[in-house]
Amino acid sequence: MTFIKRFIQATLPVVAFAASATAVLAQTPEKFELRYQGWASKVLYPELAEELGYLAPIRLKWVGNTISGPQDIQAAVTGDVDFGGAFNGSIVKLVAAHAPVKAVISYVGTDKETNGGLFVLQDSAIKEPRDLVGKKIGVNTPGAYQQYLVTAYLQKSGLTQADIDRVTFVPAPPVNLAQLLKQKQLDAIFLEDIIKDKLLADGGARLLTTDYAQFGSYGYASYLFTDRFIGQNPNTVRKFVEGTARAIEWARTTPRDQVVARLKKIVEARHRNEDATIVNYWKSPGVGGKGGLIAAEDFTTYIDWYVKNGVLKPGQVKPETVYSNQFNPFNQAVASH
Repeated sequence: MTFIKRFIQATLPVVAFAASATAVLAQTPEKFELRYQGWASKVLYPELAEELGYLAPIRLKWVGNTISGPQDIQAAVTGDVDFGGAFNGSIVKLVAAHAPVKAVISYVGTDKETNGGLFVLQDSAIKEPRDLVGKKIGVNTPGAYQQYLVTAYLQKSGLTQADIDRVTFVPAPPVNLAQLLKQKQLDAIFLEDIIKDKLLADGGARLLTTDYAQFGSYGYASYLFTDRFIGQNPNTVRKFVEGTARAIEWARTTPRDQVVARLKKIVEARHRNEDATIVNYWKSPGVGGKGGLIAAEDFTTYIDWYVKNGVLKPGQVKPETVYSNQFNPFNQAVASH
């Protein structure tokens, strides 16, 4: 065997190892800790992903609970947290205000099992949409998803804009809305997913409509990062999206009792003085796309609505500038079929 052949054979394993090491290094997260805000008595999919080991080696750092989606994504823009989540319409408004952000995965939606609803007290005189004119409706944040849903419900029922303008939307934390309704400080309230189901189970309240009844299954809230964060930490973002997507699908395919047990374990272990019983009402992921994939309609619905209401100009915000599925592994899986 010639010297050259022996040299090549001897160096091949070294070259292969170096190439492998380079590939691993190229996928290594640039940032190993992600700051975020939580929600009282709820387990977010990134939190579930961390519990399941899907985010490793990335760890989450809880810096407090958010009071609303708009506040959460604004905190991401200012750098107080690394990622934030909100109603897609709020993200559209943020982009319209020239905030350099990108939605990367859907994390809240509605389906047959998991949905939000508009409630009144059981003995309330409110029976139909027109009865809400002149009344106070509790929502988590004015101008966000819940107000959008209620407004669309009133519009579909034939109410004029003048009628709808007489409805007062009152902001309050979701965990306090049921109490305010029972104290008759509010005439109606909108609650999402498991908090809604807990109120129904507790009794004394009557459901007027749900978002699923109005529009079917879809995603309506997404997590975002700033363009700068994505540019500096693409592997971190990819790992975050991949882990969160896997957690969503784990919840979709795992027996319900096992999911609830895991959610309860997470709430109890974090010691935030929360109501751990709320997770007992978890039924389904409630996310439209597989693995949290975002559909164009998840944003065009609100872009069109804002254009119609004069909030945006036609063409001011294009959906492709608002979101991207590039980091979601299920995007390739869907595209290959």
